[in-house]
Amino acid sequence: MSNGSQILVFKDMGLVSQVFDETSLGSLRGHIAVGHARYSTTGASVWENAQPTFRATAHGSIALGHNGNLVNTAELAEMAARLPQTDGRATRVAATNDTDLVTALLAGQTDEDGSPLPLEEAARRVLPQVKGAFCLVYMDEQTLYAARDPQGIRPLVLGRLERGWVVASESAALDICGASFVREVEPGELIAIDENGVRSSHFAEPAPKGCVFEYVYLARPDTDIAGRNVYLSRVEMGRRLAKEAPVDADLVIPTPESGTPAAVGYAEASGIPYGSGLVKNSYVGRTFIQPSQTIRQLGIRLKLNPLKEVIRGKRLVVVDDSIVRGNTQRALVRMLREAGALEVHVRISSPPVKWPCFFGIDFATRAELIANGMTVDEIGKSLGADSLSYISIDAMVEATTIAKPNLCRACFDGEYPMELPDPELLGKQLLETELAGGTSAADALRRP
Repeated sequence: MSNGSQILVFKDMGLVSQVFDETSLGSLRGHIAVGHARYSTTGASVWENAQPTFRATAHGSIALGHNGNLVNTAELAEMAARLPQTDGRATRVAATNDTDLVTALLAGQTDEDGSPLPLEEAARRVLPQVKGAFCLVYMDEQTLYAARDPQGIRPLVLGRLERGWVVASESAALDICGASFVREVEPGELIAIDENGVRSSHFAEPAPKGCVFEYVYLARPDTDIAGRNVYLSRVEMGRRLAKEAPVDADLVIPTPESGTPAAVGYAEASGIPYGSGLVKNSYVGRTFIQPSQTIRQLGIRLKLNPLKEVIRGKRLVVVDDSIVRGNTQRALVRMLREAGALEVHVRISSPPVKWPCFFGIDFATRAELIANGMTVDEIGKSLGADSLSYISIDAMVEATTIAKPNLCRACFDGEYPMELPDPELLGKQLLETELAGGTSAADALRRP
């Protein structure tokens, strides 16, 4: 938060509701603010890696939040190591995530005579060298900035308040704060917002490759991406799934809440009644994005409970959005059988996840993915289901109404939207590993 002369950073571990209360929010007074809720894809879930990251520079301070994941983190660490050393404030990298490296690089740029570059000029130099998925919002004392990677892998939108502007990762966030949607931040675009309004420039040519998994699972159902509503896309995926994978059954039930829209579409297209067979504990978060396997497995048991009176004696179609590791579905099938289901047919509104994501989803190794090396029938038997079917890639893509070449489908088909470095230079713990290994990139992290 900036009051025009200084930036105050307030952050901690936990949910937003656990970190902020009326007292802490009341202490944050100013006219520019950056907020962030972290889903860790590079670096451990520790306080040092919480965002926004912060640097003091010769031109003021910078606070930065990042949605996405970079693929040239090791290269950026090498670049940070080569930054000229002054008092160490700008170039010191204390955290072990890609976001802190970008912050250090933005803060540490100098011109030919060694004078620090203004933040906007520094961004035009640094951003073209950053590879991967990134939506950035950052600020100094007077200006708010936002930037989106040339592929536009993650969504970023601009909104208008009566007396201000908002940049957010989803259009639904604009509704919540009472802002009107203006437009998406374009791939490769850098915008700056100050007392004179909005300025726009491009640091790279756009080459759209939006993440299709946003439509499948990640985004809120009430958000719009590239002009397409996410909820409508998920319902249409369910309709197409019913046509591709019909089954004789008595009831269609979703895995709440992420499977609900597709289940509605499946029931509509199949003519099988839709029902609620599982009750979700609203105090448990998304098990897929929990940072450890142990927490994920515990969360599944806490998260869902079957309605025995609805399920008993029924042949069920259970619709879910995806199978990544298989933990949720395996426990779910077991619970439904214990509750008296005669048959359990699992239908998935996305194709098998066979490839790791390096652009902001936390499944970065093939070993984690149940569909890697197993057929659909083998997966179904592993889950204990009577049958298992997935939607086809083409049907999923068609449900988004976005042209197939403009979508990143890498986790399903292995076609990545950009060239990737060697596997040893990728991964969530890369910077922790380099810090222990004593490489030149690690030296950049050690410098005071």
